[in-house]
Amino acid sequence: MILGAVLAGGEARRFGSDKALADIGTGRLIDGVIAALAAQCAAVVVCGRSWTGGPWVPDRPRAGLGPLGGLAAALHHAAGGGYAAVLSAACDLPDLPHDLIDRLGPAPAFVAECPVVGLWPTASAAALDEYLANDTRRSMRGWGAAVGARAVTLARPLANINRPEDLAAFVRGA
Repeated sequence: MILGAVLAGGEARRFGSDKALADIGTGRLIDGVIAALAAQCAAVVVCGRSWTGGPWVPDRPRAGLGPLGGLAAALHHAAGGGYAAVLSAACDLPDLPHDLIDRLGPAPAFVAECPVVGLWPTASAAALDEYLANDTRRSMRGWGAAVGARAVTLARPLANINRPEDLAAFVRGA
């Protein structure tokens, strides 16, 4: 079983407001990511923010660690639920492929152009705790290298909504 994890603990400074809740024409950004992960995972959890729409977990070991804090929370949550791996994606990626598990498997692996999208073995939870305790960079690529993850290139780049103009371009189909 694989747990989907929506990494949603960022401050959205470049966006200027809560981008997870931004309307992309078909709903909110975060809802699209949840749906994309739910289509291929046994369950989905939102990491790094409270969420009334389903299960959520706070970043681990604390907030402010970037995507790795959310991933650490997801890996520990997955370990407690008997999941073999976590498929992670940030809340600002509105066009995730519905076959990411196939593209990324076997774990560990991540999308080369967007390392917050990854397939991570649940057994790596303790190693991520140690990495967070000892590496001040808190880099997803650094974490991937530390666990020997493969960087997978997708046929087309993922849309990544970081600024209002990114959202506007995505909505108009640019």
